Amino acid sequence: MIVFDLTCGHGHRFEGWFASVDDFERQSKAVMVRCPVCDDASVVRLPSAKVHVGRATIDAPAPDQGTETESASTLAGIPDELVRKLRDIVRNAENVGARFPEEARKIHYEEVPSRAIRGQASKDEADALREEGIEFTPLPPFLTRDQH
Repeated sequence: MIVFDLTCGHGHRFEGWFASVDDFERQSKAVMVRCPVCDDASVVRLPSAKVHVGRATIDAPAPDQGTETESASTLAGIPDELVRKLRDIVRNAENVGARFPEEARKIHYEEVPSRAIRGQASKDEADALREEGIEFTPLPPFLTRDQH
């Protein structure tokens, strides 16, 4: 295994574990390497000061694959406790799916009681919400993917 220091187009830094340099290049070209914070696919390698010699590289444990105990290093240095709390908040928000823009407007214009919601919006829908002064934030995939 080779551990690369990576960064996305938004500046989030994280590690990636690959079988070889060729494996990293193949996965990058297939848009399989994505930022764990913002899901950006424009990921590049950073120069690394880490040097793995001999068996240390072979015996290194594989990174966690999306479990509840996902290590902070795979989440760009975000402490595990904070990740757990954020996931709880997201899990407890009502998932309104594609109705997100409509429901966000109803809440903003006080047509319905305020509540925590989550869902999907296209780029055009998100831009329209921002133009109306409706505050929201995109959720990074590590908060929304199923933890079970």
